Amino acid sequence: MENLVTQKTYTKTKEAIAKLTPEQYRVTQESGTERPYTGEYYKNNEAGIYVDIVSGEPLFASSDKFDSFCGWPSFTKPIVKANVAELRDSTHGMERTEVRSKHGDSHLGHVFTDGPQDRGGLRYCINSASLRFIAKDQMEAEGYGDYLDQLEDR
Repeated sequence: MENLVTQKTYTKTKEAIAKLTPEQYRVTQESGTERPYTGEYYKNNEAGIYVDIVSGEPLFASSDKFDSFCGWPSFTKPIVKANVAELRDSTHGMERTEVRSKHGDSHLGHVFTDGPQDRGGLRYCINSASLRFIAKDQMEAEGYGDYLDQLEDR
């Protein structure tokens, strides 16, 4: 049977970059980090998905969000693994794994191996400034209805 799901195209555009706030630009385009406990989505517990602020590609689901007490939104896994690139990062005298959006090439944050063991053991520590949240009741209207099955009621 033919797959009737329409694939959206996610890209980085000059128009999207021009709409970023100075903080969003610093984080996504200059690989910055927002101050801990200050991000818009750190305490967000609403059902929905988080997409790249630049390209709109789906990144994380609220069902995979947890409070790691690190000061940034944390997730156990990406909603679509192919939309997340993991790169070696040896800046600031540390060895870490940087997380970037695949299509938008936005710096998102880092992934660590100290997440909940019963959920895979990973902690994707992500800057709110790199994300846009789409509430569950808006997902269909914004073209993300295919991801509704990724959400659990909280």
